[in-house]
Amino acid sequence: MTASNDPTDSPSDLPLHEGLEARLADCVAPVIRQLGYELVRLQVSGREKPTVQIMADRIDGSLIGVEDCEAISHASGAALDVLDPFKNEWHLEVSSAGIDRPLTRAKDWNRFIGHIATAELAVPQDGRKRFRGIILGADAEFARMRLDDGTDIALPRANMRRAKLVLTDALIEATAVSQDAPPSPQ
Repeated sequence: MTASNDPTDSPSDLPLHEGLEARLADCVAPVIRQLGYELVRLQVSGREKPTVQIMADRIDGSLIGVEDCEAISHASGAALDVLDPFKNEWHLEVSSAGIDRPLTRAKDWNRFIGHIATAELAVPQDGRKRFRGIILGADAEFARMRLDDGTDIALPRANMRRAKLVLTDALIEATAVSQDAPPSPQ
């Protein structure tokens, strides 16, 4: 697994990708960082006409607008054209992470401590793959949650298939209060 070649990022601040997605993320992340954005997730879907989906945040924490997505699209599209990862035609989609965003980096888990999330593992842990609970934080290796039954669990980030915030009134309120201050539940 790899994240990006950007030396200014610590490993826990980067999304984890594998294979082709890792190659594309390594290409795109430093390019959009120079424009003031950070990669939240890069995903490839489809075979005949692949779609590269890029999800990004502004480094300064402010909201991403259409103009931002356009800038990211132009810059990352040019970088990917040079890399030329596909034999045939492909599509590029760029979006913000949104309110019920995926949790791909340790910093995302730490930013949303106290909010509810779901996580799905690639390989079962304690006999299960899916978890739901309150975010307790994360480091480079583990994301921690307090499950609905009150037990705490540490999930290996390298085994994380997907994780995302659950849309709640508290999350909406926290993200609406200020884009500059980290959201916290009330």
